[in-house]
Amino acid sequence: MAATANGHNAMPQSPPNTNVPPTETSPQPDIFNASSVAEIKATLSHLHTQEASVTARLDALVTSQKDLSRELGRLDLMRASIGAHASTTRSISHGMLSEAAGTADRISNAVRRLDLEQARVKATLEVVEQVAELKACALGVAGSMGAPQDWEKAASYLHRAAQVPATVVNGAFAAEMVPTAEVPDPPSVTLDNAAESLCGLFLREFEKAVKENDGAKITRFFKLFPLIGRSEVGLDVYGRYVCQGVAAKARANLNGATGGAQTKDGFFYANALTRLFEHIAQIIDGHGGLVEHHYGPRKMGRVIERLQVEADVQGGIILDTWSDERHVDRKLMDIKSYAFTFLVQSFLPAQRPGPPRSQSPAVGASTATDEEGVDMKEIDGVLNEMAIMLGRWSLYCRFLADTCNSSGEDDADDDKRFELPSFLRESPLAQKINDRLVAPFNTMTTFFFRRSVEKAFQLDESPSGLTLNPQRPLKADPPHITSAVDDIMYIVNKVIQQSLATSQEAVVTNVVPTLSRVLGSDFIGMTQRKMRDECYPRAPVQGGQPAEQTTISFLVQINNLDMGVDYIRRIVQNNTGSKPTDTTTTEATPHLLTIFASPSAAKKVHQTLQTLSTTFESKVTDLLTDGIQVIFNNAIKPRLRPILADTFRDIEYAPNPNLEADSPTFDKELVKPRFTASWNDLLMPFARILTPTAFDRVLGVTIAYLARLLEKRLWSYGSRINALGAARLERDVAGLVGAAVDVGYVAGAPGRYRYRESFARCVQMMLVMGMDEDEWDEVRRGGVAAEVVEKLGREDLIRVRGMVRR
Repeated sequence: MAATANGHNAMPQSPPNTNVPPTETSPQPDIFNASSVAEIKATLSHLHTQEASVTARLDALVTSQKDLSRELGRLDLMRASIGAHASTTRSISHGMLSEAAGTADRISNAVRRLDLEQARVKATLEVVEQVAELKACALGVAGSMGAPQDWEKAASYLHRAAQVPATVVNGAFAAEMVPTAEVPDPPSVTLDNAAESLCGLFLREFEKAVKENDGAKITRFFKLFPLIGRSEVGLDVYGRYVCQGVAAKARANLNGATGGAQTKDGFFYANALTRLFEHIAQIIDGHGGLVEHHYGPRKMGRVIERLQVEADVQGGIILDTWSDERHVDRKLMDIKSYAFTFLVQSFLPAQRPGPPRSQSPAVGASTATDEEGVDMKEIDGVLNEMAIMLGRWSLYCRFLADTCNSSGEDDADDDKRFELPSFLRESPLAQKINDRLVAPFNTMTTFFFRRSVEKAFQLDESPSGLTLNPQRPLKADPPHITSAVDDIMYIVNKVIQQSLATSQEAVVTNVVPTLSRVLGSDFIGMTQRKMRDECYPRAPVQGGQPAEQTTISFLVQINNLDMGVDYIRRIVQNNTGSKPTDTTTTEATPHLLTIFASPSAAKKVHQTLQTLSTTFESKVTDLLTDGIQVIFNNAIKPRLRPILADTFRDIEYAPNPNLEADSPTFDKELVKPRFTASWNDLLMPFARILTPTAFDRVLGVTIAYLARLLEKRLWSYGSRINALGAARLERDVAGLVGAAVDVGYVAGAPGRYRYRESFARCVQMMLVMGMDEDEWDEVRRGGVAAEVVEKLGREDLIRVRGMVRR
């Protein structure tokens, strides 16, 4: 330490302790770089501190050395003790345990040998027992087939013999022990010959019982086939038996009314097909338990396949006979050649003068085209028959799928549960159903609907007794629509119900888009043509009003479109079983799940019907918007500016307070009564004729334009308003807004609660005019009061505030 403290020579021999953590304040002083006495002293002080730290650590190590020495001594004592124990353990292991281990090994080997002997003895005894059983069965079969002719007992002996393993039956021991003088053949030969002989006997007896119609005997021999190992034979002969019954009953159903009126009218063939399916279902349901009990689980499937073969034959006969009797092919040819002359000519440019066709049920050649080789009543009757037959086919397929796919447990996946078996899906009857029913049904439905639309427009009649004069009562009840709308929507509902009754997803997903296409091209197209060419409300002179009857006809066409949307929406809701609020859901409804077995099919049908509604509404909305705009532009808009000008006529908003105070009209309200009278005269004629939702559209467009006109008038006052006039203007604007909105309340328009939003800027302008200075300052600062006038920009606020002279 003396050397360390005395100067430079000691510093290189005493390096700093690397284990001492560095200080966080400043770098360690270096005595070699010291330039003053103070730095030297600081260096020495640092070195003393390091020395004290090192000394303290060394003292701690010396103190802990005693404890370490004591622990090491204890470890030495424990090592000596453990060594003695290890020596004792080794002696025990080499002495007593080695002998015990040898004894245990010898015992274990002896036990294994004994188990092996016991297993061999048991196996030998089992074979002996099986051979004894086999011998008893062989002798029993031979004895039962002899004089007693006890066929049940013989079959039971064969069934018992079938439980003996084939290795035992064909083994040398059985071949040596089983044959006797009475039964000299090997057991396999004896049993096979007996089974073959009994099978032939049972077949003969079964056929005999069938001819005699002896149900008890039929059941008796049917139950014996699985006992002799001939289950397939029994199922086949039983299938032929039940198919004979199906064929006989089907022929009786068809021949029962041959030559009678039933073959030409009514639902004779639909009922015949229904009875065929019901008969097969009764057989499956009534005999399935017997088959499953005696032949095993799912064995009824073989009989069902055999029954389906017979259903293919008999169902095909019914469909072919029905198709020939109803002349379906000829009707399809007539349908494909039908020209829809009235619809086509209606969309052509006007080729002859005269009154609108819609007012006459028989225009030109309409009477002739109505009977153009296609009888609509016959088409309707055929469609009804096809719908019934397709519905019965769907029900039959659902029953067979449930029966064949049932596993005895509740299956949560209904799509797999009701998936058609391959033999049914690929059957000739399924193909014939598709060719004879599904395809013609789709074609005829398309024709039937389009022809109905054409005929509805041919016989279209407008409501009578309508007038725009509010002083004269209307002679027709609302809604004021033409007869075509009711007729067409009735057919839409009928076709959708008819399609759903088939329970065929392929039918619904084909028919419904066709309805949508025809509605868009013919119903909407015809209405658009009428609005454009026959009743467009055009003023005869500039600034005049369109003819009253033309305007009324145009309004009725608007009602047709609006009511068409409402009809379609309600038709879809009724046929899907959905609620009016469920317009966006795509999940299958409980109602559709009762019609379609597969949840995926029900969901697809629901989506298809919802698409019909949304697509039709979208197309109608576009045309309806254009029609509303035409009515506004041609019949309403030209009268709004004069009405507003007359409303504010001779009204001063910068009056002399002294002069106005003595005026009798100073407190008299003039704006609201004037506007109310003119406003009602303008809009109430439209409100009386239009449907509430259509008038709501008209009123929405009109109020939006009126609000813009009112705002322009307010801006036009510039700085010609004083405080007294601002109060009067606020009262007048509030009265005008109230009167404008009240028309919606009186007419029952569904959107009447949002009309005031159109006047938001005008009302807020009045608020800014009437604010006191404190409120105005808060608006300028963007405080709470600014939220009340959020429709006005900052420049608008300043401009409005400057309009009032204070």
